[in-house]
Amino acid sequence: MAEAQLTLTRLNRFPVKGLSAEQLETVTLDAGQGIPGDRFFGFARHGSGFDPQNPQPLPKDRFVVLANQAALAGLKTRFDPRTNTLDIRSGQSRQFDMGNTEGRDAAALYLYETLALSDPEPPTFVSSTPHRFTDVSVVSSQMMNAVSVLNLASVRAVEERLDVEIDPARFRANLEIDGLPPFVELDSVGSTFHLGDVALRILARTKRCAATEVNPDTAERDLKLPYLLRKELGHMDMGIYAEVVSGGTLAIGQTGHFAG
Repeated sequence: MAEAQLTLTRLNRFPVKGLSAEQLETVTLDAGQGIPGDRFFGFARHGSGFDPQNPQPLPKDRFVVLANQAALAGLKTRFDPRTNTLDIRSGQSRQFDMGNTEGRDAAALYLYETLALSDPEPPTFVSSTPHRFTDVSVVSSQMMNAVSVLNLASVRAVEERLDVEIDPARFRANLEIDGLPPFVELDSVGSTFHLGDVALRILARTKRCAATEVNPDTAERDLKLPYLLRKELGHMDMGIYAEVVSGGTLAIGQTGHFAG
């Protein structure tokens, strides 16, 4: 394909796996690393097997995530790692001090009861920086530090095929970009694209799971996206994982290019 001009339209960080996105205006990326502060924390389910002293990648279902708990989308959360404060809004706002055991236990119990989890005990708030709780951490440390990227043109193409509106937030990407032809990113594994001074190499396509079925506004499973993607496209992929090859600072509206 001819070189395409890109625009960065949205930047997301997910401080706590499974919880709300934090929208950023700008971010500085380092080579070989993901979004700073992205998915450094998580709520591990009872019996997950996660050991903070010896962190090992675990399947996503060992954590409280949208794939299993659609009601998570109904909780609007914000975590400030500087103050260790977790704010959870569901009708009213509750704040928890995650810097101490009492606050962590209270937040875990709140999620346990609000989400009506079936586990015998509440989850545990865990972290072991620089370990990230990404879905693809089970593949390799390189993938654990990958940045997730969504091509908005691909989302629009699927909307047209299905004749239904699809909120890009369903895909929980770090970077949302516009300007590419639909689906070209899926066929460009190994290629490098640029946003400003930042160079990103495409490592893999993103296979979608049941989390994308959940409407981020209503917290209901109203669109069987993995099934529909396979039916319409012959696969369940939407978006890509990319490695930061050359670091730099990104900002909303940043432009770049993709040669394919």
